[in-house]
Amino acid sequence: MNITPPVFSKNDSLKFFRTLNKRVNEYFKENNIKKTGNWKLHLKTIIMFTALLAPYFILLTLSIPVWGQFLLTIVMGIGMAGIGMNVMHDANHGSYSSKSWLNQVMGSSMYLLAGNVYNWQVQHNVLHHTYTNIHGHDEDLDAGRIIRFTQNAKWRKFHKFQHYYSIFLYGLLTFNWALTTDIKQMRNYIKRGLSYGKFSSPIKHWTVLVITKILYVIVWFAIPILLGIVWWKVFIGFFVMHYVAGLILSIVFQLAHVVEETENPVPDENGLMENTWAVHQLYTTANFAHKNKIINWFTGGLNHQIEHHLFPHISHVHYTKIAVIVKQTAREYNLPYNEFTTMREAVAAHFKHLKELGMKPALN
Repeated sequence: MNITPPVFSKNDSLKFFRTLNKRVNEYFKENNIKKTGNWKLHLKTIIMFTALLAPYFILLTLSIPVWGQFLLTIVMGIGMAGIGMNVMHDANHGSYSSKSWLNQVMGSSMYLLAGNVYNWQVQHNVLHHTYTNIHGHDEDLDAGRIIRFTQNAKWRKFHKFQHYYSIFLYGLLTFNWALTTDIKQMRNYIKRGLSYGKFSSPIKHWTVLVITKILYVIVWFAIPILLGIVWWKVFIGFFVMHYVAGLILSIVFQLAHVVEETENPVPDENGLMENTWAVHQLYTTANFAHKNKIINWFTGGLNHQIEHHLFPHISHVHYTKIAVIVKQTAREYNLPYNEFTTMREAVAAHFKHLKELGMKPALN
């Protein structure tokens, strides 16, 4: 990854974001509502935690058939993904509640996903939200050698098959958090002095990482085995749970940025970007299935990525309302507003784009 960050244009001749921000603020003021979460988010929190934890306690205390155990681990994976998209995501953006302590508590649900709050906030809030879709700076585009997410990444022969095998690798997302990613990221981020907010002591970060990983092993492995569940069932159940969660999270993440409609701008020789940060978000982000109530509810508004990228400190429960304002304003300023009517269209667009990126680049 590049170290020297690109600089966005300060030439806001369109005054797009100034107008948009004013209109969005007026919406909340006129309707006398807070920008943070409300009872809808709180109810969803209960539902998602129940989906993850209720099957866990059922498996620990009741004797049920193998097929029932398998179904419960799938439900746990769905609950885990739901917590990540709805609770953890809002909380670590500071939009779950107006109370900072509650954001910290709910943000700590990241540890249930096998991740680390510090790493997530740096990778997602700082790098991804600032340098969206810029190769070498947005780590969401970095899949190592195995998948080519941008035309700026080095092409390898096996990439011509990536639109086939990528779907199987997507389910491994949260496994990577559990095993190696957190250690590598923390070492890298601390070395670079990166932080979301005030930079805390490296000793504190490493201590939290070690303690939470130990607790994670105790909860998901030690306790079930000590209570009499055969070890291989524990490992299979753990795998199924994580694979389901990883698959859901990966697909939802990719549909917003890795499609042909979104761009991968690069800085010029002086490290300068062509557009302002806000306009850059419109060129690099896409929405999908915005009229699907189920998708809207379950994905925590991540299908409204344009609104989320422009207003990350506003809870996702408000995105369907402010999306009307954002789309209208973008159209007024002749700026793109990328969206897919259905999730099926977005999925097809993503894998079509992966196929295109997997083709051998033409020689210049």
